[in-house]
Amino acid sequence: MSATEFRPGLFVQGFTPPLRLNDFKLVAFDMDSTLINIECVDEIAEAAGRKAEVAAITEAAMRGEISDYKDSLRRRVALLKGVPETALETVYSRHLQLNPGVERFVSACRAAGLKTLLVSGGFTWFSDRVRQRLALDFARANVLEFDNGHLTGRLVDRPWGDIVDGAEKRRVVLEVCELMGIAPEQAIAVGDGANDLPMMGVAGLSIAYHPKPAVREQAMISIDSGGMDRALELLRA
Repeated sequence: MSATEFRPGLFVQGFTPPLRLNDFKLVAFDMDSTLINIECVDEIAEAAGRKAEVAAITEAAMRGEISDYKDSLRRRVALLKGVPETALETVYSRHLQLNPGVERFVSACRAAGLKTLLVSGGFTWFSDRVRQRLALDFARANVLEFDNGHLTGRLVDRPWGDIVDGAEKRRVVLEVCELMGIAPEQAIAVGDGANDLPMMGVAGLSIAYHPKPAVREQAMISIDSGGMDRALELLRA
């Protein structure tokens, strides 16, 4: 299915706009390069002098060129061993910003009665702060392990598993839908990378924000230029 340019930099496929935003009950967001402007793991790696190496793995994973996301993340996190927690504080305070239009789009979703979910292959150290900043309802991400204020190069196992990959993102979206008593068709999924495709595939509406090519090809809405609030040009309350 080929996308049609609705307006410059805004593509649609699989439906005729507009849709009603309040026909949906849940919106699930990726974090890195979707809600926020950076890939956190790459910025942390700069403190270890390994940014180019880590960023190359991240880019390949997001483009879908690495099939095993869990392995790719373990490799990247291992390269962060010894980085002090103060480096993460620097990344958050100096580099991390919400992407354009995010606050307006989240506010519009909330005003239409949607619950909000952050589900990230990144780290709770950042997702907890982003969740609080945007007042999101739910969140799931990976937990970095620290020892004496420094990263160990490992992730902490959680009761649900070890790493949020594409399959876990899909599972979380389906689980939250079930807990809410809604059908997956009443969910919106927003992402940019290949690991977002599984959750985007089960949602009733998929939105790609400045996406990698494989994601742009499959999303129902693709925002190639401008802010996330451009989706509101296709969704009415």
